[in-house]
Amino acid sequence: MTDAIRRSESRLSLFNSILDLSINNASTTFNGIYARIMPTYSSYLMEISIGTQPVKQFVVPDTASEVTWTQCLPCVNCYKQDQIMFNSKNSSSYKVLACGSDQCKNLGENRVCNELSESKCRYNISYVGNTSSLGELALETYTLDRITFPDLVYGCGNDNRMSIKEFPSGVFGLGSGPLSFIGQLGKYYGRTFSYCLVSHSKPNVSSRLNFGTSAIVSGRGVVSTPLVTKPSSPLYYLTLEAISVNNKRIPFTRLTRSKEEGGVDIIEEGNIIIDSGTPITYLPTNIYQTLKDELKRSIHAESIPVPENPWLLCYANNKKFSIPFVTFHFDGGVNLTLRSTSTFSQAVGFLCLTMAPSNNAAIFGNFLQMNFLIGYNIDIGKVFFKPTDCSRRTRRTES
Repeated sequence: MTDAIRRSESRLSLFNSILDLSINNASTTFNGIYARIMPTYSSYLMEISIGTQPVKQFVVPDTASEVTWTQCLPCVNCYKQDQIMFNSKNSSSYKVLACGSDQCKNLGENRVCNELSESKCRYNISYVGNTSSLGELALETYTLDRITFPDLVYGCGNDNRMSIKEFPSGVFGLGSGPLSFIGQLGKYYGRTFSYCLVSHSKPNVSSRLNFGTSAIVSGRGVVSTPLVTKPSSPLYYLTLEAISVNNKRIPFTRLTRSKEEGGVDIIEEGNIIIDSGTPITYLPTNIYQTLKDELKRSIHAESIPVPENPWLLCYANNKKFSIPFVTFHFDGGVNLTLRSTSTFSQAVGFLCLTMAPSNNAAIFGNFLQMNFLIGYNIDIGKVFFKPTDCSRRTRRTES
């Protein structure tokens, strides 16, 4: 839980800074493509291969990032990882992009090369929280589920830091920008993907991250809400209207001006980020406090103070008590009733709420996304939810 809080706070800082600044051989087989995805204690890892010959890597699938990068030899400063490190010199499909290329210019503030159009393109991406990558921007071949995708933008990270304890190889960009995996393949196959996040308590169980037509979420129990994207931002937003604890409804509104000035409460479109990489859900401080107070009234047990995180709501796990239903009400009549295993996480001897206050960005984190099949269709502007036991959506047997 401490690791999840630390990682979430780092990503919250990143989102706040963003807000302040406010394929040839796959054509017949892409429709069924997927990657294996598995939980760790505070994040998720997906399996891909890079280069020719392919080198298997485990990366963090991140809906808030554009560039896909891994640690890459020759290395100036790399952290220890469990997988074999990718060596760009051993790949016949590795092609460094020029500083003057369109892909390099799309890096924006992450572009650090000089203005000579023929010089090598270099990037510098920082995720706050002691995670960063500096390296060359290149074109490379990705392999997912035995399907190869040539000439996709790839970050060869020669100087990297990673804050996640499991030390993945890098980050897989699923954001809405032109350099992400979705952004590059979208014009050919549609910008559609889906995932089903297994509980963090089941680290040995995998599920799937789907692309193309296999990413379509359908069937009984499916609901959809508008997906909001904003200019110059890779982030995905939803519109949250209210949160309920049992039958107590807490409107998710923002005061336009002070009450003395005659301000009114409004529901702002695109008021919460949906993010696969942030464990904790962040809510505006006043809404969080109301939610916390209502939970304390409904849970018939004495909460335990946590001096390091005074906002954290925790209970001893050795007593029997019931946790009330928490429902998130999204635009379009979508009511997501969340399992208690998502709203509260088990720590050693404790149960702690997986939500926290924020003075700026609101984030719908991955604890609350667990055990939903979630589909993103950027082209039609919708996110689909289907209650699912994600531990049963395991990787298919290799033929």
